[in-house]
Amino acid sequence: MLFSPLNPPVRRWHTQRVWIIGASSGIGAALAQRLLACGAEVVLSARYPSSLTKVADGHPKAMVLPMDACDPAAWQSSWATLLERECLPDLVIVCAADYRPEHCWDVRADTVRHTLATNLASVYFGLETILPAMMARRSGGIALVASVAGYIGLPGACVYGPGKAALINLAELLYAELRQHGIAVYLINPGFVATRLTAKNRFAMPALLTPEQAAGHIVGGLERGRFEIHFPYRFTTWIKVLRLMPYRLRLPLLQRLARP
Repeated sequence: MLFSPLNPPVRRWHTQRVWIIGASSGIGAALAQRLLACGAEVVLSARYPSSLTKVADGHPKAMVLPMDACDPAAWQSSWATLLERECLPDLVIVCAADYRPEHCWDVRADTVRHTLATNLASVYFGLETILPAMMARRSGGIALVASVAGYIGLPGACVYGPGKAALINLAELLYAELRQHGIAVYLINPGFVATRLTAKNRFAMPALLTPEQAAGHIVGGLERGRFEIHFPYRFTTWIKVLRLMPYRLRLPLLQRLARP
C-alpha cells in the first residue's frame, strides 16, 4: 500500500459501540440506522426522546440516551449513565448542528450564541467528558462532523462557516495530540445533504446527497481508516481547489458568489 491509513480501519462493526450525538434527524439519524444495519451497537443522543425512539425503531442494539449537547452537565450525566451500564463507546461521533443562512449584516447575538454553542462549544464539552477515559485505556475514536463550508469563506454562511472552520482546525490538532495516546480522530466534511437545515437554503445546491448517501460515505471512510472523509468528490474537489488559489484569484470568485 502506497499510503497507509492515518487511523486504524474499522473492520468488524459488530464489535463496536458507537455513540452518535445529534442522532435524531438528518445525517446523524441515517448514520445511526446504517451502523445498526452493519451490526454495531449504537447509542443515540439528541434533545428530543421521541425522535430518537423513531430512529432506533426498537432495534435490540440501539440505546436511546436523550441529551442536550450544549449543556456540559448533560455530557457528564450521560457519560455516568454509560459507565454505570458498562456501555462506554469505542467511537464517539459528534454531529449535532445548527444552521441558518445569514450574511454578515444579518447576525444577531442570540442566534450567534446558539449556533456556536451547538456546532463548536458542544464538542469541547464532549472532549472534557470522554477524553480522560479514552486516554486511560489508550483506545477509542472521535469523529467530528464539520463541513466543506469550513474550507473557505463562503458568502451566506457568516456564523456557520467559521464555526465549521474551527472544527477542521480542532480535528487536525486532536489528531496530532491524541494519536500518540492510541486514539483515532476522524474529520467528516460533507457537501450539501438534504436535511431540515439545508432546506432553509434558497439557492441551487450542487451535488445534493440524501442523508443515507452521506451515511454510506462516512461508514466507508471509517472502514478505510481515513482522517478526512469528504464527499461527494465531484463537489468537494472543486472547493479544495478554490481553497488552494491565491487570494488575488480566490476573493474575486467569492465576491461573485456573494452577489444576489
